[in-house]
Amino acid sequence: MSKKNAGKKKNPVGRWFSRFFFGPSKEIEDLMKEEQVQSPMRTVLRNFRENKLAMTGLIIFLMIFLFVMIAPLFVPIDLGFSDSTQSNVAPGYDMMDYPDELKGNVKEIGASMTFAVGLSNDGKVYAWGKTQISKTIDIADIPEEVQNANIVQIAVGNDHVVALDDESNIYVWGNDRLGQTDVPSEVEEADNIKAIYAGNQCSAAILEDGTIEFWGNKNLADIKVQSDYQGQFEKIAFTGFAYIALLTDGSVAYTGRSTNAFSTVPEGLESGVIDIAASDACAAALKEDGTVVVWGSSTKGETQIPEFSSKPVAIRGGRYHFTALLENGDVIGWGGSNSFKETTIPGSVSSADIAEIFVGGYQNYAVDQDGTLYSWGLKGYLMGTDELGRDIFSRMINGGRMTMTVGAIAVIISTVLGIIIGGVSGYFGGAVDLILQRVTEVISSLPFLPFAMILSSIIGSTLSQQQRIYLIMIVLGILSWPSLARLVRAQVLSEREKEFVTAAKAMGVKEMAIVFKHILPNVISVIIVTATLDFATCMLTESSLSFLGFGVTPPQPTWGNMLNGANNSIVIQNYWWRWVFASAILGICTICINMVGDGLREAIDTKSNER
Repeated sequence: MSKKNAGKKKNPVGRWFSRFFFGPSKEIEDLMKEEQVQSPMRTVLRNFRENKLAMTGLIIFLMIFLFVMIAPLFVPIDLGFSDSTQSNVAPGYDMMDYPDELKGNVKEIGASMTFAVGLSNDGKVYAWGKTQISKTIDIADIPEEVQNANIVQIAVGNDHVVALDDESNIYVWGNDRLGQTDVPSEVEEADNIKAIYAGNQCSAAILEDGTIEFWGNKNLADIKVQSDYQGQFEKIAFTGFAYIALLTDGSVAYTGRSTNAFSTVPEGLESGVIDIAASDACAAALKEDGTVVVWGSSTKGETQIPEFSSKPVAIRGGRYHFTALLENGDVIGWGGSNSFKETTIPGSVSSADIAEIFVGGYQNYAVDQDGTLYSWGLKGYLMGTDELGRDIFSRMINGGRMTMTVGAIAVIISTVLGIIIGGVSGYFGGAVDLILQRVTEVISSLPFLPFAMILSSIIGSTLSQQQRIYLIMIVLGILSWPSLARLVRAQVLSEREKEFVTAAKAMGVKEMAIVFKHILPNVISVIIVTATLDFATCMLTESSLSFLGFGVTPPQPTWGNMLNGANNSIVIQNYWWRWVFASAILGICTICINMVGDGLREAIDTKSNER
């Protein structure tokens, strides 16, 4: 040994320092590469990692998979929710983006279900939110005469706006198909209008003498007036299909003509009432002593009145909730599902001295003593809503989990069946192979989608929703195994003639152990690739069945049945968000899975890899 080589051998610290900071030497790298080539699995992984397209597909798919599996824990879905007032709302969080001109300059705000209109102290009107009522009607298109007038009051309905100027002129714009703009002559000619109101396709005006006039859709709501009450009106509040009235003597009365949940006013409201409000199906009255009385058809806990830290001085009603202003400047809300945080009072509001509140739909606005404007409640939807007013984002997340779960379980079932049938058929051959291959051909000859649709329709009609989901998984799994079984059979036919099988037989190893413990590990790569590609196929098949109405049925969402309502030209042209997001995420997942499958196939095919 030379002195030079001996010096190198006696300096292990230097070699360790070099490897730690500069990596292994070229000789060691060559050795590692040689070892990697000798390990089939390491070779496959290396080849797969070097395939940028496949790695991109894997990363994107894993991100989507983890998101749809974890996000539902934080974005729960109410399968029973539907709200026609939120139907087909476009994407965006702009429902409460009030203009800068109203900051510190608010006189009044009227909120509808998806938009709001504000009145400044100088008589100017502003609109914001989802103001598009139809393709041709936009609430934001404020008439020129309104812009030029000195407006003193505004009232906002579900699809129209009413404004009153300082000369008692009435202006109405928005939807006019059901008489919303047909202002009675008694109101148009009056010069003593005290207050205006707007509801669901109807409006009203109270004159200084206490008389009231209604106009709009009289078939939808009871907007008739018992003549005995004319001349006594102080204030009214619209519900979804009626109205209640506060009279000049401080009593609350139902002055309409129909019998409904509001027509029987609770005892104790014959006097001393200072304010009234209404939600969609409940009415509320506030008495001088701070007592709040709620009656009607409580569907979202409107009658569960909380304890107040101070005496309420004003009360307002939204879609399913009430908000009250207390004497000490605090604000409190109750009722509703609170899915839009409409009753969760922000900390900034709790710490402020609130002077006035404005409530409508799922929105709340408050103005403090300094004129600062606060807002909380429904801001909008990230991906819009469907025809029933359901949030597409939350349904897509929960639907993705269902679609992937159905696809995964179906692939597991088909893979297990394919491995067992293909392995047994290929190894034993003869009569066993003949019988199993005929069964495989029979299953393969079945028209897949029509057969699955018929089976789901016949059996699924007698099952519950959960059982129907299990049925879809089983049907997809049972009908998807023949292709894998043929591949496994072909591989086993090749492997069973090799020496290690002969050796295993000579050692007395059981036949089934030879098939599943010795032969199958050598063909596992083919199984993995096929199962990966079948996962995408099962997802597409489940989505196709659900799209056609034979898979998982609403209200349980899947990516397929979310597209079920988007199969007409009106939806495609006007409500693009109802089909773009679901189809895009399904397409991306399928493409990514196929990219991963193709990458695995190329990585396993050693003939295509050059050293």
